[in-house]
Amino acid sequence: MDIKDLKKIYCIGIKGAGMTAVAEILQSRGIAVSGSDTKEVFYTDEILKRLDIQVKEEFTEGNIPDDCDLIVYSTAYNEDNNVEVKEAKTSGVQMMSYPEMLGVLFQEKLGIAVCGTHGKTTTTAMLAEAFSFAGKNPSAIVGSQVIAWQGSALAGDGEYFIAESDEYQNKLRFYQPWSAILTSVDWDHPDFFPDMTSYKEVFKTFVAKIPKNGYLVVWGDSADTIDVAKSATCQILTYGFGEDNLYRIMSHESRIMGNVAMQSFEVFYDEKSLGEFETPLSGKHNVLNSTAVIALSHAVGLDLEKIKIALAQVKGTSRRFETIGKFNDALLIDDYAHHPDEIKPTLSGARARFGDKKIWTVFHPHTFSRTKALLQDFAQSFDDTEHVVVIGTYGSAREQGGPASTQGGEASSEDLVKLINKYNHGKAEYIPTIDEAVEYFKEKSGQYDVLITMGAGDVWRVAEKLKNSSN
Repeated sequence: MDIKDLKKIYCIGIKGAGMTAVAEILQSRGIAVSGSDTKEVFYTDEILKRLDIQVKEEFTEGNIPDDCDLIVYSTAYNEDNNVEVKEAKTSGVQMMSYPEMLGVLFQEKLGIAVCGTHGKTTTTAMLAEAFSFAGKNPSAIVGSQVIAWQGSALAGDGEYFIAESDEYQNKLRFYQPWSAILTSVDWDHPDFFPDMTSYKEVFKTFVAKIPKNGYLVVWGDSADTIDVAKSATCQILTYGFGEDNLYRIMSHESRIMGNVAMQSFEVFYDEKSLGEFETPLSGKHNVLNSTAVIALSHAVGLDLEKIKIALAQVKGTSRRFETIGKFNDALLIDDYAHHPDEIKPTLSGARARFGDKKIWTVFHPHTFSRTKALLQDFAQSFDDTEHVVVIGTYGSAREQGGPASTQGGEASSEDLVKLINKYNHGKAEYIPTIDEAVEYFKEKSGQYDVLITMGAGDVWRVAEKLKNSSN
C-alpha cells in the first residue's frame, strides 16, 4: 500500500492510545481522518479535538463515510462485537487492523521497535525524546500519553520511526524492524499464550527479522531475553548491571535534588566509561530503560552529551508512576503496573524514594486469566507496601463477563487477598468497587503518607476522586 494515494481514512475505535497516535501521523501526511468510538471520556479526546479530527461517539450503521479509501479498526473490535466492523466487511472498502496500519508506517522508515513484557511505553518515550533532542526528528508512536508531548505521537520527517510494539495476539508479525530494544521476557497474556514457550517464540521470530546491519539491544541480566536474542542474526548489544554486559551500569545511587528525586548512574561500554547519566524516574527498572536508550543512541552515533540532557529532563508518560496530586497530606501516585514483575520494582522504587514513609497501595487485578496464572507471584509482590487494598478483578472485554465481573473457576480478588495475607498476615483486604475504595481511604486519612493506585484498568479513578474531594 502507498499511503500517498490515500485521501480519506476512517478509524473504528479511534480513542485508543495507539489509534489516536496513528490518526495524528496520518493527518500529518495530509490525509483526512475521522472515526468513531464510545462516549466514554479518555485523555485522547483532548488530542483528537486539538487535531480537529471528527469523532462519532457511538458505533452505528451508516457512520462510515461513503468516500473513504481505507478503514482502520482497533483489534478490540470484530464483526461479532461491533456493528461498524461488520458493516465495513461488506462495504468493499479496504480494511486494516491497527497493527497492520502501524506496520505500513513503520516500514516506510528505519523502524525501531521497543518490545518486551515490561517497560515498553516508558522506554519508547525516552528513546523518541532522546532522538528528538539529538536532532533526528523521528516519528514515534507510544501506547500512553507522553507528558512532554501532551499526546502519544511524533510526526517527524527524519529517517527513524520509533514504535512501542506489543506482543499480544502476535501483533509483532506485522512489523519489519530495522532495530529493536527487548526490555524483558516474562510470561504474560495467558489467555493467548498458553505457556512460556509459546510466548518466547513470538519474540524469537520477531528478532530474527532484524537485518544484519541493524541492532538488537537486549537486557543482558535475564536468561530468557538472552535466549530470545540467540535467534537474531544482527548486532546484539547487551545492557544491565551484570559484568558480562556490553553496556554495564555502575555506581547507581538515588538522591533528592530540591523537590525532585534523581537517580544517577555511570555506564561503561566495553569497560570504558561513557559518563554519568541521570533520570528523574524512580526505580532500578528505569535505570535499565535509560541504559537501553543510551546503548542504541551510542550504537547509531548520536551525541551522548545530548542524550544525557534528554534523559535528565524526561517527564515520563501518563500512568507510569505519575503524581496525581494530594489528598489531605497524602501524596497520590498512579501506575500501570499489572504484572508481578512490574509491581515489585515499582514498589521497590517507591520505597527507595520515600524511605520510612507509610506507603499504601490499591491494586486492581487486570483480567481473570492473568490473575489465575500468576496468583502466587502476585501474592508475593507487595513486600514494599505497608497495606494493600485489592479491588474486584477488572475483566477485559475479551473475557466473558467484562469489567468487574466474576467467573466460575477463575481466581478472584478475594483469593489474592487470602494468599497475600498468608505471606503477610493482615496486610491486605478486599474492597469490591472503586467507589467503596474511595470512601475507605477517606476514612483512613492520616494513616498513610503515600497512596499508589496500580493496575491496567481504571483504578486511577481512586486517586482522581480523592484528589477532587480534597479541593
